[in-house]
Amino acid sequence: MGMTALNGVGIWIDHQQAVVVFASGDRVTTRTVKSKVEAHPHFAGSQVGGGEKKYEERFDHQLNHFYDDVIGQFGHPDAVLILGPGEAKQQLATRIGRVPALAKASVSVEATDTLTEPQLIARVKKHFELKR
Repeated sequence: MGMTALNGVGIWIDHQQAVVVFASGDRVTTRTVKSKVEAHPHFAGSQVGGGEKKYEERFDHQLNHFYDDVIGQFGHPDAVLILGPGEAKQQLATRIGRVPALAKASVSVEATDTLTEPQLIARVKKHFELKR
């Protein structure tokens, strides 16, 4: 079978979207996954039915759905690099940790600001070069 190229996935993520970068061998492809998560409304206090708590629950539910969508893009990578500014990256890492099929993948999480797609691709390439 010869040398198997590392099958790595890099993700830049926040609560609005994820950009997934697939790095296998010398080929890099990207895919963007949009979340359906609503932006947090400002509560005016006239909310019926415990608005804030209900919102939080719905928000978590939508986020988990979004993370599952993102994870569904991966296939079975050997390694996953998760980048992003907020807490989404950590939440995604936790979610990945619960997927039996991904138990063997090594997961790295790094805080970054917003990256353009070319910057993201460069980061992912560099990360996985070092890992080979």
